[in-house]
Amino acid sequence: MANDVTARDVQHTDGQWTRAKGSDTFCPLGPWMVTHLSVAEAQNLAITTRLDGKVVQKGNTRQMVRPIPDLISYISSFTTLLPGDVILTGTPAGVGPMEPGQRVEVEIDGIGTLANTIAGS
Repeated sequence: MANDVTARDVQHTDGQWTRAKGSDTFCPLGPWMVTHLSVAEAQNLAITTRLDGKVVQKGNTRQMVRPIPDLISYISSFTTLLPGDVILTGTPAGVGPMEPGQRVEVEIDGIGTLANTIAGS
């Protein structure tokens, strides 16, 4: 599980995403990785993001633009995927600003919850 953080202000001014997504602490992973799910099971999981306990994103993996097998096939066409590699596929609607000290929880049904506190700069 991952919290795919983006600094939208930097994303918009740079015109590309390296700094906006690549800053220290911008992609917490965990609390564990799940490998027991079949592809069919992984393509129908509820995803909820809460900011200070308030639901700000709610979606389902079945809403992904591309099916999981297609993503793996495409990525495998130009890079080697190894055990432990992580593929981030985006986020449900509802992105918004976060402030230092706020708590973010990303929950995927049947897997668990990743919780972290926004650090100051």
